[in-house]
Amino acid sequence: MTGVTLKCVDKNFGSTKIIDNVSMEIAQGEFAVFVGPSGCGKSTLLRMIAGLEETSAGAIEIEGRDVTQTEPAQRGVAMVFQSYALYPHLSVFENMAFSLRLARAPKQQITKQVNEAARILKIEEQLDKKPSKLSGGQRQRVAIGRAIVRQPKVFLFDEPLSNLDAELRVQMRLELSLLHKQLGSTMIYVTHDQVEAMTLADKIFVLRGGVVQQSGTPLALYDDPANQFVAGFIGSPAMNFLSATVSAATTSGVVATIEGSDGQTLEAQLLDTPLEAGQKVTLGIRPEHMHICESGLSTTVEMTENLGGVAYLHARLMGGQKIVIERRGERQSHQVESISVWADAKHVLVFAQDGQRLR
Repeated sequence: MTGVTLKCVDKNFGSTKIIDNVSMEIAQGEFAVFVGPSGCGKSTLLRMIAGLEETSAGAIEIEGRDVTQTEPAQRGVAMVFQSYALYPHLSVFENMAFSLRLARAPKQQITKQVNEAARILKIEEQLDKKPSKLSGGQRQRVAIGRAIVRQPKVFLFDEPLSNLDAELRVQMRLELSLLHKQLGSTMIYVTHDQVEAMTLADKIFVLRGGVVQQSGTPLALYDDPANQFVAGFIGSPAMNFLSATVSAATTSGVVATIEGSDGQTLEAQLLDTPLEAGQKVTLGIRPEHMHICESGLSTTVEMTENLGGVAYLHARLMGGQKIVIERRGERQSHQVESISVWADAKHVLVFAQDGQRLR
């Protein structure tokens, strides 16, 4: 069953189109993540689902019911914001119970649902405290608990971890993932952090300029990006992109000469797109697919990031193009050292000049 469906949705502010003909289906119980750079429209899209922004065109359905013109309180959604938005003068219990009291729920029901949410979030001992006495992580749990007690059909999260420090963000990502498995509810999460998207999502929607560039599972987007933008946005460190010119066709792909490399080449697999010699392309290679070898592309390592179990070598090819090379278990310094690198053709992606993927 579909949890949330968007059909040809637009959002205009005056003559400016913020969301452009977006259609998507999010299955019931799925954890979906909207990801993209600042200003791409992901938060606006979330607010449209919540009913906090009007829809200029198209339709929004929640569990098969058209809610495009329905008031936010009647949509069966609960939203968790970047700012915790807690009432400072109320206790944790009262903050979590607030929406139930507004709905005139029975006192016994309020106590039961707040206590159950506190148990799930492990904040039972904080119920009598004011928000000022809590840590950032605890405040975010209270904000999530306030959403849980409403027992919504859909949870909406608008960059809820942005105000937390790095260690706490990792911990809260894990807790959100476990919470989703425990509740089995439909969740839609907005972030600009692609690591959060990769670790949390069942399905990712990558947005740019109000348009969905690609959607799918995290690994599907990582392994098979539809265009250069998705390829560069998903993955950390980002994919290497090398300007090149097709020099020859092979039975399974092309040989491309790297720009400024004095004739050095890489081979890439292409099954369906015939290319001609002289055609300009961009080659995409993940850092983990760049291998140090005896004979390959000549590079000069400028800096090494040693992270213990993995190292990232930041290097330049002849002609100045930058690449990053991942080395597992690497503890050796490669500062200002000349090395040769190579990539298997099956791991070299090809993009046209307009950024579209060639297959």
